[in-house]
Amino acid sequence: MTKNGILCEVSQRRVCLDPKNVDATGINFVSHAHFDHLPSKNGGTILTSIETNEIAHLRGFKMDNHIQHIDDFSLIDSGHILGSKSLLFDDILYTGDICTRDRGFLKGATIPKCKTLITECTFGLPEFIFPKLVEIQNQVNKLISDLYARGLPVILLGYQLGKAQTITQLFGHWGPLYFHDSVKQMNKLHQRFGVSLKEGMGHTEAEENNLLSKKPWIMVAPMMSGKNSFLKDMKSKYGAVTIGFSGWAQSSRFAFGRRADYSFPLSDHCDFNELVDVVKRSGAEQVYTIHGFVEEFAESLRKIGISSQPLRENSLDDFI
Repeated sequence: MTKNGILCEVSQRRVCLDPKNVDATGINFVSHAHFDHLPSKNGGTILTSIETNEIAHLRGFKMDNHIQHIDDFSLIDSGHILGSKSLLFDDILYTGDICTRDRGFLKGATIPKCKTLITECTFGLPEFIFPKLVEIQNQVNKLISDLYARGLPVILLGYQLGKAQTITQLFGHWGPLYFHDSVKQMNKLHQRFGVSLKEGMGHTEAEENNLLSKKPWIMVAPMMSGKNSFLKDMKSKYGAVTIGFSGWAQSSRFAFGRRADYSFPLSDHCDFNELVDVVKRSGAEQVYTIHGFVEEFAESLRKIGISSQPLRENSLDDFI
């Protein structure tokens, strides 16, 4: 682990996993296009999926030296968002962000066998056990029905990339359906890759045509604070009620997971039990934990007899 991210030196090759800055001499693997995994600048070969390349470009980062294939490197669906991949090389599996649950167009991750596993553990505490998707769907549909019966419009909040498209598929049968302009733009890109998403007007056009005054309606928007000017405007003008979707809503200890009027634990990451299952299915002899509750999850794995340690700067001296 370096200040630039994870560096593996294997078979006389430098492999950088989700680096902050692209290494000019190595192979740079970018797992997906969320901002916290995109490098800040070019400079070397970037191995990633075509979807991640396109989404990154839409978000303002053009990959100059993008490739989709290198011999002896396997990109494996990680189930996190469109185009997200894990990387298998030299008997090492790097998960990137991972989810093993099917969610609409997103299918759960494939877990290959490996000797060394580097896994995220965003929700690596036992308190994060998510309910089944169908339970969330039923609860949210009932809530929307109750709000509609009172003539109240509803704004569904989820990350612009990933969660918003899942929400669109799960609850797009409610109408009239509108989108925050940024979500509509991201949905269009997903549709170009064959993802079936219901059409709807962007919020700017809907306001210009005075359509939002005809209530109730439903809108999909990015996750944002109730203090955001857009949400304040929607609430003051139309009496909109917000429903937020985040894995952090599973725990009462993390207030930022419950910023909406109503919150539900829907995540694009594995929960605690699913993370343990990923480790077991991989058959790894050694596990390194990253991103999240690294100490706690490594300790949980050691308690069940799995060799594991947090991956911190200079913690892999005997490995790389």
